[in-house]
Amino acid sequence: MSATLPVAGRTRDAVPSTTATTSVPASDRPYVTVGLDQETFALDVTHVREVLDPQPFIRLPDMPPAMRGIIDVRGHGIPVFDLRMKFGLPPVEQTAHTRIVVFEIPRGGRPVTLGALTDRVFEVTALDETGIERPAELGMRWRSEAVAGLGRRKGRLVIILDVTRVFDFSELSVAACDASPP
Repeated sequence: MSATLPVAGRTRDAVPSTTATTSVPASDRPYVTVGLDQETFALDVTHVREVLDPQPFIRLPDMPPAMRGIIDVRGHGIPVFDLRMKFGLPPVEQTAHTRIVVFEIPRGGRPVTLGALTDRVFEVTALDETGIERPAELGMRWRSEAVAGLGRRKGRLVIILDVTRVFDFSELSVAACDASPP
């Protein structure tokens, strides 16, 4: 069984609604910081269920291109997407630092559970108190609709992702179907 990293400060009933208006995130809330290529991303801890060591994937026919497969987490099938592929980067071999971040994303009144393969997970932390900036719409390398803002951690720029927008409706539908019990 994979080792897990519990996510501190998270409450189970704190899953935000998908109909909430988009606003700039707060720097004082806790974020899980992850690395992808040379970038650092911050993920709102309210969507993160746990962090897992990599494990073998079960491949399914006709999976979306960014979906690596299904993993077994305590008797439940969880679809895992490669964030590198989601953001247009080539897939790479897993390393000792590779982790799977398991999310609960609201969809249709219930949470959809899915995993995201990341190059590494740094920590659960608040961002620097310098404030959060809105991202520029032009010149961004990553999918701009998935970027909630830009902050700093230890003086370094951090891209704050809105995980409810990283995965599109069809991927969440696949995740909901694949992870459902027979």
